[in-house]
Amino acid sequence: MAVLRTRATASEIGESPFAVQIEMGAHTIVGDEPASAGGGGLGPNPFELLTAALAECTAMTIRWFARQQDWPLEYVEVVVDHAKKRFADSSTAVDVFEKTIFIRGAELDDAQRARLVDVAAKCPVQRILEGTPVFDTKLGRSLDEVLDR
Repeated sequence: MAVLRTRATASEIGESPFAVQIEMGAHTIVGDEPASAGGGGLGPNPFELLTAALAECTAMTIRWFARQQDWPLEYVEVVVDHAKKRFADSSTAVDVFEKTIFIRGAELDDAQRARLVDVAAKCPVQRILEGTPVFDTKLGRSLDEVLDR
């Protein structure tokens, strides 16, 4: 039984070789590859969207926790950098996400600041990335059949 369900749809829009319209709930954005990868640069690429989801979720998790604790957090900003790195002891590249947390709150003590950084690692998107998600890929009905009704 699903506890949380989300859906996103990406449909080609033909404005560049890879441009897609992405629909998520009530929100629509354009995604694309940069010109250097054969796209038109009309929107964020998939890795940018993934990195943005991690940054957004981390900031929201920190804010939520500070509110739950009634801590005087004035502002939070999260910068996430993603890179594929090859370590000396491995022949395969791994995805490395580096998160930098910027916190403003003059009345926060050192223990509270440290706790907020700990909480940053508990955001749901990070937990998915660290876990073992299951992917079920299937072919839908032909769009020719669907549109011909």
